[in-house]
Amino acid sequence: MNSTAEQERRRRFESQRESLRAQYLLPVDQRPASTARGLHHTALLSSDVEATIRFYQDLLGFPLTELIENRDYPGSSHFFFDIGNGNLLAFFDFPDLDVGPYREVLGGLHHIAISVARDRWERLRSALDDAGVAVEVHSGVSLYFRDPDGARVELIADPLGEMYGHHVL
Repeated sequence: MNSTAEQERRRRFESQRESLRAQYLLPVDQRPASTARGLHHTALLSSDVEATIRFYQDLLGFPLTELIENRDYPGSSHFFFDIGNGNLLAFFDFPDLDVGPYREVLGGLHHIAISVARDRWERLRSALDDAGVAVEVHSGVSLYFRDPDGARVELIADPLGEMYGHHVL
């Protein structure tokens, strides 16, 4: 699909991005400090608490740090994994509530990207392959795969604050 219409569409989108960059993207030395301290946790849904623990703790090496009842839905669990730098990846399960299968929707999750050291990235790539998890490698630093509920996860070998060799902080 490399037609003239597609090329024009892409030029139009790039023009929009350039306009947004010119209007909103300040040079590093002119940006104000963020009002946030960092990402405390991101919460996803889990259809099976034990399968999620086995995947994130046993396969990926993110230690389970807490498992409590969800205050908003009696009987539901709220559990957390350490993903480094004081950041947590959290999950809720909703037993007896049919939330349906994972879907990418507007306003929903596209993927979560977690930075890991290059040597760990290589070991995790092998572990995912050995576990039969389908993996896509992009740009030599990104591993994309799906968790047990279908959420897309990216393990990126770039350091925090970088994206494919570009500083984004």
